[in-house]
Amino acid sequence: ATRCLAAAAAMRGAVDQHGWDGAWFRRAYDFFGRPVGSAENVEGQIFIEPQGMCVLAGIGIEDGRARTALDSVRERLATPHGIVVLQPAFTRYYLHLGEISTYPGGYKENAGVFCHTNPWVMIAETRVRNGDAAMDYYLRINPSAREDLSETHRGEPYVYAQMIAGRDAATPGEAKNTWLTGTAAWNLVAISQWILGVRPEHDGLRIDPCVPAEWGDFRVTRRFRGTTYRIAVRKPAGVSGRVTRLLVDGRSVEGNLVPLSAATTNGIEVEAFVEAPVEDVVEATP
Repeated sequence: ATRCLAAAAAMRGAVDQHGWDGAWFRRAYDFFGRPVGSAENVEGQIFIEPQGMCVLAGIGIEDGRARTALDSVRERLATPHGIVVLQPAFTRYYLHLGEISTYPGGYKENAGVFCHTNPWVMIAETRVRNGDAAMDYYLRINPSAREDLSETHRGEPYVYAQMIAGRDAATPGEAKNTWLTGTAAWNLVAISQWILGVRPEHDGLRIDPCVPAEWGDFRVTRRFRGTTYRIAVRKPAGVSGRVTRLLVDGRSVEGNLVPLSAATTNGIEVEAFVEAPVEDVVEATP
């Protein structure tokens, strides 16, 4: 554990020193030490992966870089069919980049919507407490939510596609390679653990929803370490705060962590109360 934590700290330091491009996180450096995914590049200036992964890891949240990077994603990478891998698309082959520049623009790694990477941005948006954006991105690639676009999507309505053609493609919005992806698993994590916010941890079950502001109360059932937890989230519509108080089988618990309990055949009843942030209360006061 000590070795892993040290490696994580070293990576964070490297990102801080070499990974920030001014409005987003850089993707990499090539063999010659030149940045990839930088405003310095003519093509491939911004990539999805570092924006999702860096913010998911908590980098840049306190100093505002995370919010700036995600704003750049929305401005430059987001499309009605999902978030594309990069922009601008590569229009020729680059020897030092290789395969990524061999695909036609808008397909596969060359500015297609690689669905596997989209949930990273969904989770990143919850890290900066933007539930509306997280749910918006979730629905853009969700196959059942795309049924109204079935003539464009052209994929099964019950399985994720590896890729959806991007804005530079001849057929934007068309799904490719269904079943061939880890997207479903990542989206399950994004929607259940970060948007609905029922997250397993070492010491218990964290209840930390980050849902759209317009949502009201909702319920979640979660099987965790041999026990069924029936969770009722009490949230006034229009409020976007965090859970500050729990009732666990009728007993009050401060914070938002349901402590571990002995397994029981009856399950555990949890009520989680979302409170309005102070600034919301002030604004609502006449």
